[in-house]
Amino acid sequence: MTELADFIKSHRITEVECLVPDLSGIARGKIVPAEKFLRILRDRGLRLPEAIFVQTVTGDFPEDEDVTSDENADIYMVPDASTIRLVPWYTEPTAQVISDCFYADGAPVNISPRWVLRRVLELYAERGWRPIVAPELEFFLVQINKDPDYPLLPPVGRSGRTESGRQAYGIDAVNEFDPIFEDVYDFCEAQDIDIDTLTHEAGVAQIEINFNHGDALDLADQTFLFKRTVRETAIRHQVYATFMAKPMQDQPGSALHIHQSVVDVKTGVNLFADEFGNDTPLFHGFIAGLQKFLPSAMPLLAPNVNSYRRLLPGSDAPINVHWGRDNRTVGFRVPVSSREGRRVENRVAGADANPYLALAASLACGYIGMVNAMEPSDPIKGTAHRLAFTLPRHLMDALNKFNACKPLREIIGEDFVRAVISVKTAEYEAYQRVISSWERENLLLNV
Repeated sequence: MTELADFIKSHRITEVECLVPDLSGIARGKIVPAEKFLRILRDRGLRLPEAIFVQTVTGDFPEDEDVTSDENADIYMVPDASTIRLVPWYTEPTAQVISDCFYADGAPVNISPRWVLRRVLELYAERGWRPIVAPELEFFLVQINKDPDYPLLPPVGRSGRTESGRQAYGIDAVNEFDPIFEDVYDFCEAQDIDIDTLTHEAGVAQIEINFNHGDALDLADQTFLFKRTVRETAIRHQVYATFMAKPMQDQPGSALHIHQSVVDVKTGVNLFADEFGNDTPLFHGFIAGLQKFLPSAMPLLAPNVNSYRRLLPGSDAPINVHWGRDNRTVGFRVPVSSREGRRVENRVAGADANPYLALAASLACGYIGMVNAMEPSDPIKGTAHRLAFTLPRHLMDALNKFNACKPLREIIGEDFVRAVISVKTAEYEAYQRVISSWERENLLLNV
């Protein structure tokens, strides 16, 4: 309470955006005058309807969900003081703060994505472990698209032309959009979003941003805020930024790569390598847990119908759960590193994933493998795309595997699993009602 009040006073804040990330990673919440915000904190906090956590990406609600109360009762937003930041693109001094949600009896809302990640991190803490993560997030810049029936197009850069070909790691190609990225870096610095490297990816006007490594909950918060920041910045420059997993035909998809290691809480020592730099049993267990359980967690890593268009043979994305050293074709890559930097890069998640849930899913799978001393397959050499496709091929396949995985259900919670299945089934059924241009093109006069 004191920390929030001091921030608001020292920055002369006039309004506060109280944010809650929903199942899709969309920012929900309320905007209130700063004085009212502080007054409410002395009471119980801001209220929201419980159903925001079963709201679909289209804004609808599943008719048959049985997780929320029939009354759609109030839940209470409790701001996490460590997350308060400025909103740097407003002219009036405005703050934003991420909130956790609780029921009237003080119990946490167990279908909140932020709570799910907290639950997984508590399991690590009970064993004296602390995950360290570093996300890498890809996205496309595209022309403003007012009619969704038309395909997306790359934007015009400073040269007055659109990009030709694919300029992977192209410096000049990134410089075409310097005004956008200068604002992105300035806005991130003002929000304490700790981004590091910016590179041009393989797609036309596709960009990757790397975050510096750190605490999993803090990095999830930063990734959540970063997506909002990039979309806002792009619109200010008359383009869109999209985190769709596969926004354009014949272009690569966009991923959320997650670098993960686990350290001992007391010593800070990386538990994935011994004093000689050799792999440890915990390291092997973490990989084995990913191999065994990540296909069942796919609704949290590939949450939308579009997500599965990214996972194609011959693409930059993985199609199975093999692992390898310095191998970008596998699902789980182990970069060449020192003992301190030994880590596993999960390359399966899409950029459209909710960062809280992608991190929770990946860490939960690794945790199961560690505590059960599981053994991974042998690391492969060469391309993993020559091997069988073992990840789910579409959303309903993924939901069925998710529903059937008892170890995951026990870790992330039965209520949350049911909420995901209700919401994502409703979204899939809404998608099935839409007739695509491909169907009109190829079936209208031919069948």
